[in-house]
Formats: sequence, structure tokens, C-alpha cells
Amino acid sequence: MRLPCNNRRLHSALLLAFGLVSASITQAAGQGVAYVSNQGGGVTVIDLATMKTTGTIDVGAKGPRGLGVTADGKFLITANRDDGNISVIDTATAKVVKQIPIGKNPEFVRVVGDKAYISYEPSSKGGPPPKPGAAPVEEEDDDDEGAEPARISVVDLKLGKVIREIVSGPETEGIEFSKDGKKLIVTNEADNTVTVHDLKSGKLLKTIDTHKYGDRPRGIKISPDGNTYIATLEYGNKFLVLDGKFSPVKAVDTGESPYGVSFDRSGKRLFVAASKANVLQVFDARSYKKIKDIPTGKRCWHFTFTPDDKQILMACGKSDEVLVIDADKLEVTSRVGDKSTPWGVVTYPKAIGSLDKP
Repeated sequence: MRLPCNNRRLHSALLLAFGLVSASITQAAGQGVAYVSNQGGGVTVIDLATMKTTGTIDVGAKGPRGLGVTADGKFLITANRDDGNISVIDTATAKVVKQIPIGKNPEFVRVVGDKAYISYEPSSKGGPPPKPGAAPVEEEDDDDEGAEPARISVVDLKLGKVIREIVSGPETEGIEFSKDGKKLIVTNEADNTVTVHDLKSGKLLKTIDTHKYGDRPRGIKISPDGNTYIATLEYGNKFLVLDGKFSPVKAVDTGESPYGVSFDRSGKRLFVAASKANVLQVFDARSYKKIKDIPTGKRCWHFTFTPDDKQILMACGKSDEVLVIDADKLEVTSRVGDKSTPWGVVTYPKAIGSLDKP
């Protein structure tokens, strides 16, 4: 049956809202785009061909931190810390099509297929980040007194709602998936553990205590071959190497306060953001010998390769900039000003980085 014109328009609008149709401008954007979440508000869009800012997306909420993009590039998801929700943004129009309540202090986002996985902390104090020039309270030191376990909300992006939750440890930070896609691996800051869960049931399968290696695990990343996991230990100034069965293999020294971590696509090099040392460290991913320290800005937590693997973009919140780094020469080549406290960065087409992977 052919719908009347007005009904056809309504039908198309509903399909768009539920993520079934969209014509994303990012698909025709040459080398692609980068999305940078800003704790001061909104998402900065950077054209990867020019490394210039092309605009800012209003996410309709305060304090966006974690972010992820769907595999087709049509939708961007942001975790809005201060409002306790996520925004689903149509990248073609740069408009929010839906906001979904999550819980207190949603932070980390991973998008896989038509599902988004978002960590949140029921016992968190929350609150906005300090204003420039305010008292010297480190953002990464808040919310440490919560005892209630954090949770991973599983959001069905087609249905537009939370369909289940996985209980993790106190103050869950990083989220990763096993090679076979059947397990969820998370870092839990407050009790110094990495926990492994059955993705389907949420059942706790294994707990790795990091205390003897270092406290406050934050970043977690699987190697491209799926045989190794790396967890950064912020208060240990180390990263912990886990084998494919999640058993500790060794701990490796880093600069002060390591957080974001990623292999390159080949799996030959490992990159670690040592946020208080103001460097991006590069290690041989087999021997774990350090190759180079790349000087950065201040409080650089997360980074991503570009889709062609030739450059690295790094969000530096306390120096209000996004660094552009040559991935071969391992040198900063340019800086993109961003005055809204950048937190994380992902690209479309999807690339490997501390927050995402293809």
C-alpha cells in the first residue's frame, strides 16, 4: 500500500530516529573526520584531510566524555557525565535524535554492531570538571570513594533503550572485548582489578588483582592478533601484560600516570599516554622495550590513529588542544586548538586507538 505523502515523511523520520536510514556526510568526507569530545561542551569535528576544525556538535547535554561511532558512520554516541545519559547523534545533520538515560557518571563508550556499551558509577560523586584557574584538584582523582560496583549498560541502538546491565567492579574505566567476541574485559579503578565477564550473561569469569603490580588500572586494549591484553596502571606507573587466558605475564615501567593505550594496526608497536609525564610513549610490542617518548601537551588521556594509519590524533584536556603526530617519524607535526577541555577522540572511518578499533 502506498502511504500518503505526509505519512511517508513521518515514516522516514521514524526510520531515521531508530537508526535504520541515514546518509552520513562522513562517508563522503575524503580522508574522513575525527570527533573530539569536550568536557566543556559539545563535540569538535576535524577534517582529516586538512586537520582543521569544521564545526562543533551540540550533544544536548553537559560534560561529554566517552564517545563512539557506528560502523557505518551514521551515528555518534556520547556519554554525558553531568546529565547521566548518552546522546545519539545523526552525523549527517549533526542533530541529536535521541537521549537515553544511563545512570550516574557515564564515562566509557564502546560501540559494537547495533549495541553500545557504557560504563557508569552509581556511587560516584560526579560533578563538572574544575574551571580553568580553579583549585588544584585533579579530575582523575575524583569519585574514588564509591564502594558500590559500577555497571556496564548495554544499549540497543535500534530500539533506543538499555536492554540489560553487567555488574562490574567499583569505578569501571576501560572496556574491551575478547577476540571471539564472547567476553567483556574491564578495568576497575577503586579495587585495583581487571575483571572478565561473559558478554551474553554478564557472569564474572575471572578477577585479576593488579595491586602487586600497580594500583588504579585504567586503559585496557587487546592486541590485533588477540593473544595479549595490556592494562595501564595509573598509580603504578606501569602497564600490565596479560596473556590470552588473562594471566599476568609481566609489568613494564612507564612515565607517570599512564592511561590511554593502543597497539598500532600491525601489532608491532604499543602506544601509551603517560598523562602526567606529558608524553606519548612508544614501545616495541614484542620485547616491550621503549622506542621513544613523544612530548605532548597536558593531561593527554586518549588518542587515535587516522584511518590510513599515517597520523595520530591526541586529545590534551589541560592544554586545550588536539595534537597531530606523524606515526612513522613519531613527531608532533601540528596542533589543533580546542578550548573546551578535550577528553577523547575517535574517527570515521573507524581506526585503531585508545577508545575504538575498526
